[in-house]
Amino acid sequence: MKILVLNGSPKREDSDTLCMTRAFLDGMNEAAPQNVHIIHTVDRRIEYCTGCFTCMRNGGDCVLKDDMKAILREILESDLLLFSFPLYCYGMPASLKALLDRTLPLSSMAMKKTGDRYEHVGQADYSRLRYVMICGCGFPNGKHNFEPAVSQFRLCFPGNCTIVTVPESPMFNAPEAAVVTVPRLALIRRAGRQYAETGEINTVLLEEIQSPMIPEAQYAAIVNIGV
Repeated sequence: MKILVLNGSPKREDSDTLCMTRAFLDGMNEAAPQNVHIIHTVDRRIEYCTGCFTCMRNGGDCVLKDDMKAILREILESDLLLFSFPLYCYGMPASLKALLDRTLPLSSMAMKKTGDRYEHVGQADYSRLRYVMICGCGFPNGKHNFEPAVSQFRLCFPGNCTIVTVPESPMFNAPEAAVVTVPRLALIRRAGRQYAETGEINTVLLEEIQSPMIPEAQYAAIVNIGV
């Protein structure tokens, strides 16, 4: 499987969320060898969409000449898009959101009704694509934190998306937290293997992954020591 990882963290390889993503990919590789390419969106020249809609009328050619043309080509050649990002203001970091906005050339102005909603008709065939979102946040739990990002991802990719959200994610880069992070990464690796084998993650396993690693009050107290 050809996997394109879109890492939205400005920390690049030092990203807390990327620790989880790499564990997930390790699990997928246990099931079968995967062809993985990671793009750090902060390192790419991706201009902001101007909303001119030229690309939706002319077959997908954007008026902005930057790195997006090559990225779009790679998206269309992939089997799985994996969005890896830390939660920023209840959504994606700016560089990743800019990339998502610039996927507009894949759609046309024409609309069709699917179920009870309207969608743009595609200008390219990306029906085989699958989508995974892995997102971490620095709060002690996910309550009233991940919901906007999760809703956006499901609306953008309603056909075939899988979502993993993990609170307390800064602990993944804290060596003293290994007693809880190593077992959690093992669960995420198991989820990656399961996803590669079945195309989904068992609900019980997903709930375990998405639970706090240490008691919420304890985590908050540790964070507040350094404030």
